[in-house]
Amino acid sequence: MEPFQAVAGVQNVVVLALLALQVGVKVFALVDALRHRSELYPAAGKRTKGLWLAILGVTLAVQVAILYPLNFLNIIGLVAAAVYLVDVRPALRSLTGRGGAGGQHMGPYGPW
Repeated sequence: MEPFQAVAGVQNVVVLALLALQVGVKVFALVDALRHRSELYPAAGKRTKGLWLAILGVTLAVQVAILYPLNFLNIIGLVAAAVYLVDVRPALRSLTGRGGAGGQHMGPYGPW
């Protein structure tokens, strides 16, 4: 086996792993956005459910259309899904009582 073939094989594995990770994150974010009631989004101070579904749906569609994970549009979509997961999802979960703190504020020694 030539060294270039070995490098190409490793490169293919890395690209496939990145692709699987991106698709997984985007599908998870879209399914989670579908699960929450639409009135919770404005109550949490976030954009509407329809807008988030559109953003996450388009990012997943672009990911399926352009399978290369290092494409600029796919990276932007990953950032959008990450914003949903780290900002919107915790706010929604805190309103439904699934945020870990049961909707209460957490101090250094527990809820207050």
